[in-house]
Amino acid sequence: MEAVVSTQSTGNPKPITKSMGKKKQNKRNKLKPFVKVYNCNHLMPTRYVLDLPVDKEIFNKNAIKDPAQKRKALAAVKTKLEEKYKTGKTRWFFQKLRI
Repeated sequence: MEAVVSTQSTGNPKPITKSMGKKKQNKRNKLKPFVKVYNCNHLMPTRYVLDLPVDKEIFNKNAIKDPAQKRKALAAVKTKLEEKYKTGKTRWFFQKLRI
């Protein structure tokens, strides 16, 4: 069985207006990622993929089983996702899919 370690975000960042203060803007820009191990046979390829350069030592199948290492992996992924969001080049990734 081949496994894939995947990371996703629960929900999208909330909209921001000019009248909001810095504290409220930072709070609304937060992302909450989660990490999950999937069986390759259960994955369906889509065109919605975002490449994130993450350290392989922190982010692998065996490291996710240990709670302390999982927290480190989640923190690393969260910072990378927030960087991608703040650059603004991949806004489509952080929006709801329209059906």
